[in-house]
Amino acid sequence: MPFILICNFSCYILYILLIALFFVLMRTDNKLSRILHVLLHMARQNRSFTSEEIAKMLSTNPVVIRRTMTGLKQANFVQSEKGPGGGWHLIGDIEKITLLDIYKAVGEPTIFAIGNERKNPECAVEQVVNAALDTSIQAAQAILIQRLKETTLADLARSFDQICIEKGWDLKHSHE
Repeated sequence: MPFILICNFSCYILYILLIALFFVLMRTDNKLSRILHVLLHMARQNRSFTSEEIAKMLSTNPVVIRRTMTGLKQANFVQSEKGPGGGWHLIGDIEKITLLDIYKAVGEPTIFAIGNERKNPECAVEQVVNAALDTSIQAAQAILIQRLKETTLADLARSFDQICIEKGWDLKHSHE
């Protein structure tokens, strides 16, 4: 009996340490945020952007941009033109494009990087921790998905416009 108590207590302490370490090391996926940034620039500047321009704006590689933009092209949100004066431009109606649509078009990046440990499924601590995390993650994900579904690119553009007006900035707000 004392061994089981020590094992369960040790498992509990180990889980607390692992969760703390996870939050310290967790890497966020900012693909959705970055692509929304680009789409708002496209909407407000009403021009094409080359993969190189977008890559510079986002401090990344043009190949990464082309790969990401392909999903938006397949969803008919953007179009690309080759040659001089070409690039990516917005073709979708920003009043109808939801953040959920864009989230899906960029490959549905992981919403939460939190996961469960499943090495010792007989451990009561592992079972309780996993159940609590699963329930919480599912509830939080459902709320986020609903908010993404309710918010359009036009909603973001209006908020952007309001900030620019309040600060006396040009509505095109370029990074140059």
